[in-house]
Amino acid sequence: MTQTARRLQAAAVSMGREVQARIYRNGVFGHRPVVPVEPAELEIAAQRRMSPEAWSYVDGGAGQQRTVRANLEAFDRHRIVPRMLIDVEQRDLSVELFGRRLPAPLLFAPIGVLEMAHPEAERAVAAAAKALGLPMVISTQGSLPMEETAAALGDSPRWYQLYWSRDDSVVDSFIARAEEIGSEAIVVTLDTHVLGWRTHDLDLAYLPFARAEGIAQYTSDATFRGLAEARAAAPSDEPTPRPTYAAVKALFSMARHYPGGLLDNLKSPVPRAAVETFLEVFSRSTLTWNDLDYLRARTKLPILLKGIQDPRDAALALEHGVDGIIVSNHGGRQVDGAIGSLDALPGIVAEVDGRVPVLFDSGIRSGADAFKAIALGASAVLVGRPWVYGLALAGAEGAQAVMEHIWAELDLTMALVGATSLDEVTRDLLV
Repeated sequence: MTQTARRLQAAAVSMGREVQARIYRNGVFGHRPVVPVEPAELEIAAQRRMSPEAWSYVDGGAGQQRTVRANLEAFDRHRIVPRMLIDVEQRDLSVELFGRRLPAPLLFAPIGVLEMAHPEAERAVAAAAKALGLPMVISTQGSLPMEETAAALGDSPRWYQLYWSRDDSVVDSFIARAEEIGSEAIVVTLDTHVLGWRTHDLDLAYLPFARAEGIAQYTSDATFRGLAEARAAAPSDEPTPRPTYAAVKALFSMARHYPGGLLDNLKSPVPRAAVETFLEVFSRSTLTWNDLDYLRARTKLPILLKGIQDPRDAALALEHGVDGIIVSNHGGRQVDGAIGSLDALPGIVAEVDGRVPVLFDSGIRSGADAFKAIALGASAVLVGRPWVYGLALAGAEGAQAVMEHIWAELDLTMALVGATSLDEVTRDLLV
């Protein structure tokens, strides 16, 4: 554990005041936060920094963005009712998940194509997660191979998010690699077996994966490379298109994950075949509940299902022996007009009834939001877009700052409401 992580954990009882004091102290010397604390200002600053394509991919949702709005509006329907004259001088925000005690109920959610936000991509996020001692959920759509991300994480906790490929040999390889890098859980994302109707991306005619962005887990995988090489070697009547700037950029992106140098790859059809193979095997719409038995037979790691929105699916998940549920609608990126994730949370918590941890994702923008999700029964929350905005603005320091701000506000909210531990953050504190 890093010195920063040890300091933060030791000071967890006063995280809010520590972060506040640091900001105000710097203000005395004329320094304002590089990464805005106010969520709306953070978003505006990140949009100014990011390219239109990157911004649309990270910030955009499905259709008319109604589910993105529903996620945010759901928090406004729950109001916090503070209690008074309670000794809250000492506060403990720690939570135990799958045998590890975490200093706060916050995780870095899996986000793909981070190279669009910052050239250091997962390496920078790993540095932020390591500094804070919080888990990073490594995305299948990573910009770096999971092994490089794991090296940057050191001994900090990491989970692996799995998109279930059409080719089970790729699934097997990803699971084996996830275990080898020390992942402590497998998070199966259920709601992206096909891409949603993402209007912002469509208007820009921009899919990063078609440009070899966000597919480093695949191009660094020996099993996947075998599929791509077989495809490249197969006879084809299709003429080879003239390389565009995007195609050449893609070759540069992939070259280091293939044997040989860039010049060899420029002459080879394999990188082009890798993109085509990825688009063909990316995800699978034929999955059923029975396929979970296949996954369970291949790993002893805890299995969480991400994307549950209906209590009936939560019941089925329990029947099939999952170890945790993440209530999520993919940040509103898949189905336009879907239920807000926070609105789905109470029914799923009631169905699960404490048998496995229920985590929450989609719509967290602040510590107060995290407080509400925990009060409604979540064991912990996954934060996504906000730390990506921080990453775009200031790399590892930016991602770390955003998560510190959320952690600090959660701590102060607990103090002001009269809760000294997460067990005391209960539904009777909301109306």
